[in-house]
Amino acid sequence: MLNQFSRTQLLFGEQGMARLRQSRVAVFGIGGVGGYAVEALVRSGIGALDLIDDDRICLTNLNRQLHAVRETVGQFKVDAAEKRIHAINPDCTVYTHKCFFMPENREQFDFSEYDYVIDAIDTVTGKLALAEAAQTSGTPIISSMGAGNKTDPTAFRVADIYKTSVCPLARVMRSECRKRGIQQLKVVFSTEPPIRPLEDPAISCRSHCICPPGTRKCTVRRDIPGSTAFVPSVVGLIIASEVVKDLTQ
Repeated sequence: MLNQFSRTQLLFGEQGMARLRQSRVAVFGIGGVGGYAVEALVRSGIGALDLIDDDRICLTNLNRQLHAVRETVGQFKVDAAEKRIHAINPDCTVYTHKCFFMPENREQFDFSEYDYVIDAIDTVTGKLALAEAAQTSGTPIISSMGAGNKTDPTAFRVADIYKTSVCPLARVMRSECRKRGIQQLKVVFSTEPPIRPLEDPAISCRSHCICPPGTRKCTVRRDIPGSTAFVPSVVGLIIASEVVKDLTQ
């Protein structure tokens, strides 16, 4: 029967679409990368999605985050994303978690319930905890390396963490994964050397913070990265394509 996923079924077949419909994917981080990954997954027919993020949409998110528009500024990202998901596919089951994933709250999540985990968060401690939890439960995981301070969307590659190069975040992750006995980790990384962002006090978040009340402020970071509309989106779409490919094989 003709339906909204018929064009996708022409590529993956009826059995492939059934596997996607029966799959549950957890997306940690619903920002520039995670938001586009979620979009592609729901449009591909994924049956259930867990959205994990404690952040609210800020005006500065509008340059790159799919669910960030003027009317959603101040809303929780997971709430805005859930509304968009159901506007696309009302039958998709959505579980929202308004929390920032760290080793301290890892036990709140049963990774054995997930068919796939997407790591789109930006802290090394959180990424390592996700990789460890996925390895322990035997759940497939794919992790986004640095997408900030990049302008070349064609420079991204999919590889195991131990086969990465150039990316500073991937270098740190390689070292820490070895220490923790994480044997493999599929990642998306860039071969483009990162650009040092300009220091402009007139548009500095440190001097003119406009984060919504109750938000975990970006100013706690050592550096606030520059970003574009076309780099995080590409990373998110690459990640979604890997998830769909792996689930339908």
